[in-house]
Parts: sequence; structure tokens; C-alpha cells
Amino acid sequence: MIVNINYTIQEIASITLGKKISNAIPPIISQLLLDSRKVEQADQTLFFLLHTSVDKGVDIINDLIQKGVGCFVVGPHFPIEKYDSSTFIIVDNVLEALQQLAIFHRKKFTTLKNGKALPVIGITGSNGKTIIKEWLNAMLDADQNIVRSQKSYNSQIGVPLSILQMQSSDTLAIFEAGISTTGEMQKLERLIMPDIGIFTNLGTAHDEGFTNTKEKVNEKLELFLHSEVIIFPSDYQKLSTGIHAFTKNKKGITLFSWSKQKPATLQIISIKKFETQCRITGIYRSKTNNIDIAFTDDASIENAITCWCVLLYMNYSALDIAKKMHLLFPIQMRLELEKGINNCTIINDSYSADLVSLNIALDFLQQQQQQSNHTLILSDILQTGKTENELYAAIAKLLHHKKINRFIGIGEGLIKHREQFNFIADTSFFESVKTFKKTFKAADFSNEIILLKGARSFRFEQINQLLKQKAHQTILSINLNAIVHNLKEFKKMLLPDTKLMAMVKAFSYGSGSFEVAQLLQYQKTDYLAVAYADEGVELRKAGIVLPIMVMNPEENTFNALVEHHLEPEIFSFGLLQLFDKFLLSSAIINYPVHIKCDTGMHRLGFRLHDMKKLGSILKHTNHFKIKSVFSHLAASESPVQDAFTLQQAAEFKSCCDILEARLGYSFLKHISNTSGISRHPALQLEMVRLGIGLYGIANNKAMQKKLRHVSTLSSTIAQVKKVSAGESVGYGRGSFLKKDTIVATVRIGYADGYDRGLGNGVGKMLYHGKLMPVIGNVCMDMTMLDVSAIPHAKEGDEVIVFGEGLPVEQIAQWLHTIPYEIMTGISSRVKRVYFQE
Repeated sequence: MIVNINYTIQEIASITLGKKISNAIPPIISQLLLDSRKVEQADQTLFFLLHTSVDKGVDIINDLIQKGVGCFVVGPHFPIEKYDSSTFIIVDNVLEALQQLAIFHRKKFTTLKNGKALPVIGITGSNGKTIIKEWLNAMLDADQNIVRSQKSYNSQIGVPLSILQMQSSDTLAIFEAGISTTGEMQKLERLIMPDIGIFTNLGTAHDEGFTNTKEKVNEKLELFLHSEVIIFPSDYQKLSTGIHAFTKNKKGITLFSWSKQKPATLQIISIKKFETQCRITGIYRSKTNNIDIAFTDDASIENAITCWCVLLYMNYSALDIAKKMHLLFPIQMRLELEKGINNCTIINDSYSADLVSLNIALDFLQQQQQQSNHTLILSDILQTGKTENELYAAIAKLLHHKKINRFIGIGEGLIKHREQFNFIADTSFFESVKTFKKTFKAADFSNEIILLKGARSFRFEQINQLLKQKAHQTILSINLNAIVHNLKEFKKMLLPDTKLMAMVKAFSYGSGSFEVAQLLQYQKTDYLAVAYADEGVELRKAGIVLPIMVMNPEENTFNALVEHHLEPEIFSFGLLQLFDKFLLSSAIINYPVHIKCDTGMHRLGFRLHDMKKLGSILKHTNHFKIKSVFSHLAASESPVQDAFTLQQAAEFKSCCDILEARLGYSFLKHISNTSGISRHPALQLEMVRLGIGLYGIANNKAMQKKLRHVSTLSSTIAQVKKVSAGESVGYGRGSFLKKDTIVATVRIGYADGYDRGLGNGVGKMLYHGKLMPVIGNVCMDMTMLDVSAIPHAKEGDEVIVFGEGLPVEQIAQWLHTIPYEIMTGISSRVKRVYFQE
């Protein structure tokens, strides 16, 4: 995330208590940067070097200097003497310096403005923080210029970045604060200093970071140390007790509670659920009022009541509140990437439009390399506090930096300021989505990546329907944030100089090929590995430039290997001889290859007794350059096999020693796989290979707790019917019903990868939070469920095949197999949707 600021280097050095070392005339800093990949205005950027080793930090700084950045905040051990034309601020702790700058910035808004200080809402709790923040923004947007946390930026880094967005034109701020252990909230309180405090609810999230629930409640309550009010649900008894104890000896803090069970500031007396909406009735200040919301799930009802409390506290009338509740909509807390018409890729981020989220979405667009042409379809941006001229000038400047090839503007404001975008070769403007649809031709969109970014009122979902590829309703959703999280969890275990090879073979374990590879490339992974040459060729065509190892090269693919700069694994003398002959005929020398050693897996590879012969052959040919030598641990996940694992490692070392002595040069060595990384840290060597762990699956419980769920396989109900007792369901009459049953037919079958072995009650799917058993045999395209426990089941409803609440490991257990088989077995006809939260 890039943050726009307006401080001099000297001011920042003073605020952060840093020492300024300058060998150049430092500029006014207008942009603060934490991600070295997102440089925009290099000559006015200040980069904070966070959380990295000195060597990697030097690489990052060198790269930024090449891009024109000249100002940096670094820790005390950074070797600034290497640089004679840059400006450095040296601080004891870079993260604390960032937070100190944000604290200083926040305090600028505690002074009276127009007779009133800028009010700040601070939100914490176990769940619902981001939803409540976005709903409050939707309801108050027409009355206020609101600055808020973007997405779920609620951490020790995310909060200061959010605070630094505050401007003099803002009239309300809404920030959320998330913590995972003790000692964190005190720092966030100094940053946010909320006037209005919201505690959403109390759940089990991050329980592992606290001794008990009481400690967790007390830690979160630190956010409200200087608040004027705390809004909370008093039905959570431990929360209510904690809040009353917290405020007992503190003057000036008002408690605003809501409850369904006991007297409260807002007493909820009834909740009536209908098919698509809900009416909530409550008593406030002895008056009874209703709100109607377009939700029926319990979580949304809680969140809506919390928002109701905030509006009551802000003195909105019952009529105004009732109207604002109709503005609530399902928050799509993610941008989605999926296939579109005519070989297009669609990025759908159309639930909101503001400058900061536009910047985030454009960053995601820039990461995509599968098509070279980048198109933005943007609506007017509303309620920014800027004049229209300032707003669209800022947008134009942003698009210029992001190198947009084609721009389609929708809205009267964009039409009025269309000349701001003349630098883009291909532009068009429309008053509304309706006028865009009238002129829409599918043939006008092909071979491009299209970002949809529209304010909710413009209903860009209609454009998404026109552009996206019509496909099967069975969908595999892949959480790109979760992949990055898992990657970082494994990287934390590595020494600073240990490289990482990510396995993207077998369609990235069913998760997609270039989409995952592009993410890994953006995250600066060192190597990729695929099973076959054609997988590597596809990655190259999609713009992947990372080194790629091919694990199963074949003679008929040698041309493709060389043409696309793919590096083959050599595992036998026969393959070595064939590739050597090919390179000789092509007059190629020093071609990079990887040598596979068999140390006990007994699948592919050279044995220890082959090493002298292999070394002699390699020494006497200049056709090869050995990039790495590696082996594969057969049972690194198993404690009972640890002795064998160490035996493999010792044999591998002997193989490498012999080859290195014969060749006279060193190479990368790697033997550790996903389980090896977490269970055998001593076997990191120069590189590790990360496979299934990247996708959220580990073979030990301790590691599994640290990983995030990546993939969700879902489908929809095609038909619901009542079937009488005694009748059979499905092919072969495999199931006879013992009672009258509601049968839901789901659009997934064994042709999609849903195994026939899951039929007749073996498997279950998740529907409305409950496990529904499969009845009858699984068909090629359909599967039947007993949904009698859900009397309101209806056609079109989503069913989770695996995902949150029903992990893929459970499916594997039912089938007596492993998660790998389930994930790689998902058919290519199943639509993949990639999303970033």
C-alpha cells in the first residue's frame, strides 16, 4: 500500500527520533512506501525497510535506487556507508518509527476543527469488524467525508498506514484494530485514539495468543482507554463482565449496550426472519422502533444491530436509521480474478470505489502478466472531500503511473473531466451502466485484463455478467492472500540465505497454474518446479520469468525446454546421454540442469555408487551447468521415521561431496520438502522445496494451526424435491429412503472430481452450516443430498463441497486417501476464481 503524505525528511527524522544522513538535497515526501514493488513517484518517495535481513535489505535498497527512490528509513545495522547519493533516516526500530509518525499525524486531528474535533470510531472484537466498518461507511457516506481502514488493515502495520490517510477535509474516521496476543492493543490505542468504541462480539479467534478469555477481553479493551463511549453486546457474559470491570474506576466513559436477553441501552424485543429479509424490533429510551435488513443470518443481524446502536448514539432519527438500513448490502471483501470472454481476464472489485482501494486494485492488476493490455472500467468516485477537478486529476495521475492501456469511464463526473485522461490512447465514456450496455459488443473485448472498479450505486455487477466467461456453476475459489500467508509462515522458518522452490506442478495442486505462479513471482520466490515441460511452457507464455525446474523431462520436449529456458531434472545416465547429445547438436554449452539423487525414495535418481561415474561424465562435458543437486525425503512427516530421514540426509551429503569434488564448483543443494521445513530445520541447506504446505495443508498439527485455508470447492442446488419413504435415489438404486426425505440435487459429479466413493452416505457437503449426507451413487454431473434438516432449502443455494468448516482433509479421510489426490483430481471444467481479500 502507498500512502500519500506531506512531510519533509527533516520533519520525519525529528518525529521518529531518527538520525538523518543526507548526501543529497532531500525533497518534500509525498508518498510513503513499504512494498518495494510498488514505486510510483520515486523522487518523492520515502521507503521504510521493515523485517528483513541486512543482505536482503541491501538488495531491496539497491533495486529501489535503480527505480529512482532516494530516501529510506532503516535500522541501526544497515550499511549506509555503501551509498553516497541517498538520504537515510536511521532509527532503532523501523516499525516503531512508522507508528510514531502515525501517532504524530493522528494528534494533528485532535485539535478543534470548526468548533469540533474530528470524531474517530475504533472497532475491535472477534468477528465482524470489517463488515461493521464498511456498513457504517455505506450508511454515513452521504453525510460525511469518511476516512477508514482499507479492507482489513487492522494490524501493527496496517493501522498506521490507515491513520496516515487522514486529511483536513475528513469529517469522520473509522478504523478497526485486530490483535493476536498481549501487548499489541496498547500500541494501537496510541495510534487510533477512538472517541467512539465498538466491541463487536467475543469468539474464539486468536485464543491461542492469550492465557484465557478474560485476558483476551482485557487486552482488546485497552483500545477504549480514552473513549467517550463503548458500544457492545451485553449477551456475551464474559465480555459484559470485562467491560464493566474495565470502566468501573474510569470517569467519562459511557456504556451503550444492546441485548436480546436482558435490559440494555437498546433492548431487542423481537427478531422476525422472512425468506429474504429480517425485521428487528427494539426499545431505546422507552420508544419502540423497527429496522428491516436484507439478511437473515445471525452474524449479519448482530452486525446490523451494532450499526443501529452507533446511529442512535450519533442522534440519527428513527426514520433516518430505517432508511439507512436499506443501504446495507453483502460486503464482497475481496477482489476476484476469473476468466472472461475472448481470452480476457476479469478482475472484479466493484463493491466500492475510492482512491485508496483503487490504488490497491491497480496494484493487483499490475501483478497480472497473462495479457499485456490492461483495461480499467471505472465509475465516478463519490464523497471524497476533494473538488471534482482535484479528484479526477489525482485519478489521472494514478492511471499514468499504472500504465493503463484502455480506460472506460462511467458517470457524469468522468465525462465532465474526460480531458484529464487524454494521455491514454484508448478511452470511452458513458453516462451510466445502462448506456454502456446499449453499445456493448463482446468482440470489442479480447486478450486483455479488465479491472472493474465501481461505486455500489452504479451496479457494475451487470458489466461483470457481460464480460465473464459463462461456465459451470461448480467453482473452486482460491484465496491468494492465504497462499501468501502460508508462504510467509514457511519462510519464517528459513535462514536468511536459504532459497525457496515452490512446487506448481499438477496445475498447482489443482489450484491453477499461471495465476499461482504469478503470485509467487510477485512474492520473489526463488524457483518454481513443474512436472512436465508443457506446464513450464504455459508459464513462460503467461509471463513467468522465474527459473523453472522440470522434474520429468522427455526427449521429445528438449526443443521446448531450450526454447523456453526451462531447466530439466536429470535422473538417469540414459537421460543424461540423450540431453548431452541434443545440446551438442544444438551447439549449446553450460545449459542449467538439476541432478536428482535417490537416497531411499527409490523412485527416480542416481544412487550414491553412481556419483563418481556421474561426476566424471559431467566434468568432461561443457554442455551442462549444474544448478542444483537434490533428493527427496520419503517420510519427513513421520516421527517414527526420523532415523531414516537422517540417514537419507547423510547419504545425500555424501553424494554432494563427491560431485562437488569432481566438478570443482559448488551448486545449490536441497532435500527438504514441506514437512521437512517444519520438522527438520537442520536440513534446509541452500534451498527447500515447498509443495502442499503452500496450499494450506501440513502433516503435523502444530504447523497446520499456522496455515490458512486456501481453496473452497462449491456448487449450487439444481433442484429440491420431496421423496417418499421406501423409494430409491440414484443409479443402481443404491439408497432406499427410510423416511420421507427432502432431496437436493447438486451440480457436481465424478466428472468434476467428486469421487464416486463418496456416495451412499460416505460423503457429506456443507449447507447452511450443517453437514448434509450424500444419498445414492454419485452421478457423472450431479450428486444428491439429504437436506431434510433444512426445510427452507431452495434451488440456486450454494453448497460447500470442501472449504471452511469442511476441510479437504476430511474428504480424504472418508475416501481413505490423501488431500493431494482430492485437490489434483478437480476437473479442469470446474471454474477457478482467484480472489484477494
